[in-house]
Amino acid sequence: MSDSNNDANWERKVLEKLAMEALAEQRRGRRWGIFFKLLGFTYLAVVLFIALDLGQGDKLGDGEKFTALVNLNGVIKSSGDANAEHVIGSLQAAFEDKHTAGVILRVNSPGGSPVQSGIINDEMRRLRAKYPAIPLHVVVEDVCASGGYYVAAAADKIFVDKASIVGSIGVLMDGFGFTGTMEKLGVERRLLTAGVSKGFLDPFSPENEKDKEHARQMLAEIHQQFIDVVRKGRGKRLKETPEMFSGLMWSGARSIELGLADGYGTVDSVARDVIKAADVRDFSIKQNFAERFAKQFGAEMAEGMASALTRFTLR
Repeated sequence: MSDSNNDANWERKVLEKLAMEALAEQRRGRRWGIFFKLLGFTYLAVVLFIALDLGQGDKLGDGEKFTALVNLNGVIKSSGDANAEHVIGSLQAAFEDKHTAGVILRVNSPGGSPVQSGIINDEMRRLRAKYPAIPLHVVVEDVCASGGYYVAAAADKIFVDKASIVGSIGVLMDGFGFTGTMEKLGVERRLLTAGVSKGFLDPFSPENEKDKEHARQMLAEIHQQFIDVVRKGRGKRLKETPEMFSGLMWSGARSIELGLADGYGTVDSVARDVIKAADVRDFSIKQNFAERFAKQFGAEMAEGMASALTRFTLR
């Protein structure tokens, strides 16, 4: 009797152990299943986010004419969203779409690189010549100054709010001088160059009048290029005054009086009343997260060190 009870207990324990291991295996399987499902959902979410972040979804036309919108926001520089490559790519896509009735470049920029601004200006003129039936208008929001206005001058018309800030047609080069601080700290500057002007405007050396004069001439040359672009773009609409190209800025209301802008308008009102296509589609190319991180990490470090010494901008 005792032997039969022992056998029964042994069998029961074996069965219980097998059952527990089976349950444990099921739990592990469920956990891994949940993990892989979450991983799959995360992957799909990232893909969807990138697709939406590229801003391509609203470019699919439905057969009717629409107004194409391109945004230029922030400082115009090669490492940011407001760079020539992105703005030009957006404008080209907008003009090439067969359903585009007109293009609006919405500007909210204090200025930036004269090179980037000039590249955008040139491409705007080229696109206007290639697609004469498609108007290209600029709508100014808060500010359209310096490099921002350099870009805007290439448009057919410029629309502003009465309180917008417009103008600042000038060029500057700024930096710092540390010679006094170095003397107080007892720091000696040791600079070796091959070329008498290689230390041009070195912030750790005393100012050199020859270097300053060369910088002034260079600024004057680029300033004249800016002035020529504005005169060419605005033509007879421009009511020049002695202060117009001094670097001053004006309200949107005053800019209309001076011929720097053509009238009041927003994106919606210009699309509806001027272009006659109220449906607005955004063609702006946007950096996705990976692009922003890579460019900011590399370019901003180099730009930050350069700007700590000397900055050369349209603003």
